[in-house]
Amino acid sequence: MESTAPVPATAPPVAATPPAVAATGLVKSFGSVSAVRGVDLTVAQGEIVAFLGPNGAGKTTTIDMLLGLSHPDRGTVEVFGESPRAAIAHGLVSAVLQTGGLLKDISVRETLQLTASLFADTRPIDEVLARAGIAEIADRKVGVCSGGQQQRLRFAMALLSDPGLLILDEPTTGMDVEGRRAFWNAIRADAARGRTVLFATHYLDEADEYADRIVLMSRGRIVADGTTAEIKNLVSGRVVHATLPGADQVALAALPSVDSVEAKGERVALHTRDSDAVARYLLTQTAARDVEITAQNLESVFLALTGNDNDDTEGARS
Repeated sequence: MESTAPVPATAPPVAATPPAVAATGLVKSFGSVSAVRGVDLTVAQGEIVAFLGPNGAGKTTTIDMLLGLSHPDRGTVEVFGESPRAAIAHGLVSAVLQTGGLLKDISVRETLQLTASLFADTRPIDEVLARAGIAEIADRKVGVCSGGQQQRLRFAMALLSDPGLLILDEPTTGMDVEGRRAFWNAIRADAARGRTVLFATHYLDEADEYADRIVLMSRGRIVADGTTAEIKNLVSGRVVHATLPGADQVALAALPSVDSVEAKGERVALHTRDSDAVARYLLTQTAARDVEITAQNLESVFLALTGNDNDDTEGARS
């Protein structure tokens, strides 16, 4: 009798993990204003992504489409492989927006209890209070909370469903420095648990400090996408700073390799492709003192890539 060798079992294929966000060819207009003009954006699970751009760049319109608050005229959006509305209904995505959504006459804890009643399953109230850094004001009326405390309450509300994706739209607008620091400490601690975070901000230092990746929009399109270091490297050269009373900006701008000159009081900043030559000139040919040479910062790149924005998006959402 012939023996038949056993056929090894074939393991079932492992399903690919869908990205947290997959947007392709997004287009959105409001009347004659083109707010978003063909945006492709993929955010992997676990990333912290800063979404930057000047007013009118299309950031908020794009975020609205990711949240299902607005439908694209063309293109597709998926969140964890589902439509935005389905992902929200399953508790996979939450948002912290700039304003609104709070009842002033109830307490912080009552606000969370009311929000929790909208979901079939939520994290414990005391847990989200602690993770948002507002456990000590749980019994305080929302109306007497500071702006920073109210934003952290919105953060706690967003954490109730334990979402895989947290979207923040200008979350620290109007906060003082201490409020911003406390808010971002809470966000960073939560992101360390593996949550995906996508945030839009006008504060470039927030993007520089907290983001793994920066996506820069201008005039409805993505014009740069990469790590902070990669984004900064898009603009070549360095900046030479010096104290120079009565500086002749025209003469400084005429120096070889100098691209631009900025002056604030007695301090001047020269953007140059040859920082050594500029520093040598300042120290030997002028009365300059306190000379410093720095690499390009995120603000320099932001201005270089968005400084030519025209008015054809004026009136569009930011």
